[in-house]
Amino acid sequence: MPGIIGKKIGMTSVFSAEGKNLPCTVIEAGPCVVTQIRTVEKDGYAAVQLAYDEISEKHASKPLKGHFEKAGTTPKRKLVEFKNDFPMELKLGDKITLESLTQRELKWIDVTGISKGKGFQGVVKRHHFQGVGGQTHGQDDRLRHPGSMGASSWPSRVFKGMRMAGHMGGDRVKVFNLEVIKVIPENNLVIVKGSVPGAKGSYVILED
Repeated sequence: MPGIIGKKIGMTSVFSAEGKNLPCTVIEAGPCVVTQIRTVEKDGYAAVQLAYDEISEKHASKPLKGHFEKAGTTPKRKLVEFKNDFPMELKLGDKITLESLTQRELKWIDVTGISKGKGFQGVVKRHHFQGVGGQTHGQDDRLRHPGSMGASSWPSRVFKGMRMAGHMGGDRVKVFNLEVIKVIPENNLVIVKGSVPGAKGSYVILED
């Protein structure tokens, strides 16, 4: 399976053949529509653009409406490009389903998603600072504060990239080698062991 767009349904648990209770995530994968095919001659690289999740006409911009009309499909919410290593010849408007991609047994996949946003957080939560662990290095009496940020005399500034308090979450995160517990192609469902980035209903990208 080169790749497909999906949606995180939620988490549950299943029992393995050995009787272990395994935490797992249920993902709805596809169906997706081919909306653009990029070639080396025209674009400088080879890729296939897939679209997923229906939206109404009024929620699509005019340029996107034209883009989808060219592919002969209705407006979609999510567009993702994949490297052109699909097992079949594709043309605009083709539908990519989980069943068409899983001709062999699927054992391991990589899942990419946007992590949950956690707002503005301090250094203890955001960067795992010790906090009250050691009251040295300029920390004094502020138990969850970062302490000294660097030299005071030279260069008299805080270096770029210093770990500080700030916005946490909402990042693109890729989790590698998740074990596939079960594939239900007739319902476009994949059940993987463990957790994947994002909230319920958020979009994820599945790659072999």
